[in-house]
Amino acid sequence: MAQHPSPGDNGSVGTEQMYFDRELSWLAFNQRVLAEAENGQVPLLERCKFLAIVTGNLDEFFMIRVAGLKKQLDAGLESPSVAGFTTKQLLQRISQLVREMTDRQFKCYSEQLVPGLAVQGVEIVGAADLDEQERAKSHHFYEEVLYPILTPMAVDPSHPLPTLTNNALYLAVRMAVEHSRGLRGARLGVIQVPQVVGRYFELREPGRVRLLPMEQLVEMHLAELFAGHRILSVHPFRLTRDTDLDLDEEAGEDLLSVMEQGLANLPQQAAVRLNVAADMDDELLAMLWEHLDLSEDDLYRVQGPLDLKALWSLRDLAGFDSLRDPPAPPIRLAQLPKGEEMYEAIAQADIVLHHPYDSFEPVIDLVRTAAEDPAVLAIKQTLYRTSGQSPVIDALKRAAINGKHVTVLVELRARLDEERNIRWARQLEQVGADVIYGLVGLKTHCKALLIVRQEEKGVQRYVHLSTGNYNDATARLYTDIGIFTARKALAEDVSGLFNVITGYSVPPRWNLIEIAPTGLRRRMLHMIRREIELHSPATPGFIRAKVNAVTDAEIIDALYEASRAGVKIELLVRGICCLRPLVEGLSENITVRSVVGRYLEHSRIYHFHAGGREQVYISSADWMERNLDRRIESLVPVIDPQVRQRVLEILEAGLADNVKSWSLLSDGRYERYENGEPPFDSQKELYLRASRIAQQQTQAAPTPEEILKKARRRRKDAPTPRRRKGREAQ
Repeated sequence: MAQHPSPGDNGSVGTEQMYFDRELSWLAFNQRVLAEAENGQVPLLERCKFLAIVTGNLDEFFMIRVAGLKKQLDAGLESPSVAGFTTKQLLQRISQLVREMTDRQFKCYSEQLVPGLAVQGVEIVGAADLDEQERAKSHHFYEEVLYPILTPMAVDPSHPLPTLTNNALYLAVRMAVEHSRGLRGARLGVIQVPQVVGRYFELREPGRVRLLPMEQLVEMHLAELFAGHRILSVHPFRLTRDTDLDLDEEAGEDLLSVMEQGLANLPQQAAVRLNVAADMDDELLAMLWEHLDLSEDDLYRVQGPLDLKALWSLRDLAGFDSLRDPPAPPIRLAQLPKGEEMYEAIAQADIVLHHPYDSFEPVIDLVRTAAEDPAVLAIKQTLYRTSGQSPVIDALKRAAINGKHVTVLVELRARLDEERNIRWARQLEQVGADVIYGLVGLKTHCKALLIVRQEEKGVQRYVHLSTGNYNDATARLYTDIGIFTARKALAEDVSGLFNVITGYSVPPRWNLIEIAPTGLRRRMLHMIRREIELHSPATPGFIRAKVNAVTDAEIIDALYEASRAGVKIELLVRGICCLRPLVEGLSENITVRSVVGRYLEHSRIYHFHAGGREQVYISSADWMERNLDRRIESLVPVIDPQVRQRVLEILEAGLADNVKSWSLLSDGRYERYENGEPPFDSQKELYLRASRIAQQQTQAAPTPEEILKKARRRRKDAPTPRRRKGREAQ
């Protein structure tokens, strides 16, 4: 099997250790993403996307995880982690691995992607490569568009270095005043490269496009921006800051004001990394360095463009479809018609959607329909992350304007989405929705939608529960599972869940679901230990799970115990995995694989043998301490046989993948998974299956007239509705 080197092997920590370090395991995940950028079987513009993702992931890693480790070090917290690292050792190991990964990134960029794209007619060029006509076009763009935006800033005793924007791209300029007697004194100037105009200036010809990075276009005109000075050297740089909000949630009058104050302080938070061009001269670096509070370990010299996130924009480059993955438009199930017929369809049976293969539109349609439906009394929804122009938010605002009782939990502490969520919360409040900002000390991470409707037969509740966010943008990029249901027991549970979130209600005795932080950990441990108790040669137990991360030591220890008892455990873990598999006497019955492909694997599935009474769940929670103890999460049983079959097909497809799958070895390295079977790409196969399901439903689906006729017949046969008490209508 071809092996792929990974930082999952924790340095000097021997294989006898029980856990891998979570930070190094996270870096190992990004090594696997980087491998997709290096993979010659992937279309060129998709490879650019993967390289951009790695850069963005590393930015977030420094902003949150490295920043947190630095604060631990400053506080003197040096006790070894469960993987055996002190904080100082871990920071050193991270620095080493990130430098190695950065070198791989730019080798991939300069030796593979740039030449490969040029052959296909997409050239990334420098200022020196432009001909006279191209220079004229770029100069015109500079004068008409770019120049009015730019702000050249001098740095001297009377002009201190301004607060540098987190991860923005800047040019550092070393210059001297031109005087009749020669040059006088070296000075420092900085200028931010604006992102609002795009990262490349396009120069198009028939069948070809030449892309000039915007920082080079700015550099071409520095003499005009710093008139009267001789430019001695110029190089780009990026500064990364700590963006982890340390909030005293008990101190403010309300969570919103505390969050707004925390966000206001973010631009002033400590710097944790400085990226500079590898060839930046020592004089210029010294002039810049004296204004920054950084150590030598925080300096990263980069052999190439500093912000490879710019490559993400190439994915939408017009006219080069052959360099992208084949189109895979989301599929609309005939089982879910538009308009009020959706209620009838959901009332008949539970319905599952698997995004992005199945369209997210039915979720939006349900909220829009409810917003305009005179029979709808209330809409309740949790929102963790939403898109920039969210149709779900628009529908909720419309519902409130129409007089519906709208209750929305907007999680203000959704990391890196805080400002957007505050904006949505304010807009919803302005139209009369009841907006809850979350619970002190707990993030609300569960995904739930409840619609309460007055029908002839009485009050009916319609529910949507999901593993992913109500975000129409990420629903095209992330794999997630959502279930529509009108099942009474689940509807009662979701009503109780909202009462817990919005008030002082004591968690009820749940009919079917379980939530964190009150009982989900206990339920998970119970189900793992039950496999041990019920396991026998006649009825061998198994546990299968698809999650984003496995880091919780208590869960890992329980899985080790199950493995020692002979229970077979198969895990699909997209990202961080602190569990060490395949160790004799500890975890020889545990396998861990990771699928990294076209879509980000985000759905969470848990499958237990349970002595032959198999149980299947979807969840918003991973096996992480934060999910089990510090968030409101949901664990939802999959009851309908057809829905269960499809959910298990999703899990089994991931386990069968031998094209985009990696195996975690006992020493922490990942290798490409090969099983000798014909190639099986789970994401391609799941799209084909979704297409077949949609085709079968279209052939068998009743017409809208038949659906309405059946709905009228049900209303005619229903008993005369009586006035219900207020609690039942909630």
